[in-house]
Amino acid sequence: MKNIGIVYGGYSSEIVVSRKSAEGILSFIDRRKYNVFQVLLTRKKWVVVSENKEFPINRNDFTFSINGKKLTFDCLYITIHGTPGEDGLLQGYLKMMNIPHTTCDVLPAALTFNKFTCNTYLKGFGVAVADSVLLRKGREYNAEDIKEKIGLPCFVKPNAGGSSFGITKVKSFEELEPAIEKAFDESDEALVETFMKGTEVTCGIYKTLSKDVVMPLTEVISKNEFFDFEAKYNAEKAIEITPARISDELTEKIQKITSLIYDILNCKGIVRMDYIITDKKIFLLEVNTTPGMTPTSFIPQQVEAMRMSMQEVMTEIIEDAIERQKKSGVS
Repeated sequence: MKNIGIVYGGYSSEIVVSRKSAEGILSFIDRRKYNVFQVLLTRKKWVVVSENKEFPINRNDFTFSINGKKLTFDCLYITIHGTPGEDGLLQGYLKMMNIPHTTCDVLPAALTFNKFTCNTYLKGFGVAVADSVLLRKGREYNAEDIKEKIGLPCFVKPNAGGSSFGITKVKSFEELEPAIEKAFDESDEALVETFMKGTEVTCGIYKTLSKDVVMPLTEVISKNEFFDFEAKYNAEKAIEITPARISDELTEKIQKITSLIYDILNCKGIVRMDYIITDKKIFLLEVNTTPGMTPTSFIPQQVEAMRMSMQEVMTEIIEDAIERQKKSGVS
């Protein structure tokens, strides 16, 4: 049987989310087909966690030993939210090690992790995005100028990050600077974005060498001020409706945009894209190349709505990653 590693952890505050996603993926993968190992990566250690024991990863070749037997991985399922698993760092290392993995390669991962750069890039292809201002820690900014350009209310968020840490909805001018400092706690760059009122939806997608799967849309209604960390991971704080209660025409349009963006960015594996619909206009909010994978996350909901099983999807993703590595001529 093939050895599959579920890589979780990371170097940011999103480690708590990563751990939940790893538990979800562990429950989805077909254990009759694969030997599955949990791989924890933190700043302090790289280890395989098995039966409450830790087995160190050899960083020279990403192998590990149990009972004197050296084991290698046939594929890694990366579910680190934040650095180094969502920003391309780990992908670059694995590419050098010739180890298949299930997420985007280096450039798409790095590009999508930087919200401002990604949205600016996609804007050039005609994708509608919110007006925004990028701020860098340690550089002066003029709060008055930001207010004039972006308006109030607005959103302030870390430019690099994935699970709603450090995001503030700013309603008054006095709240702007504290919100920027909060974002700087999570990232060296902060993004100030125009607030858009409308219907928020999200769409999952994956493409293999043999098929394209664009999932049904999920409508997101937060009971909090916006879809923040608490609303994302506390079922009582948000209503999630799959399929979304929008017209077939709008649904198809968003699915086509999702497929187009996936191709423009040269994505791989399961990706989720978030949108807001304002007066029937569709604005991209964010591209998530390592989406949450707990049993109640958006992707499992959308897979269920398609009458597919997560086990089936996981097998397709893993086998596709291995096949792509073979076709690349590197083994």
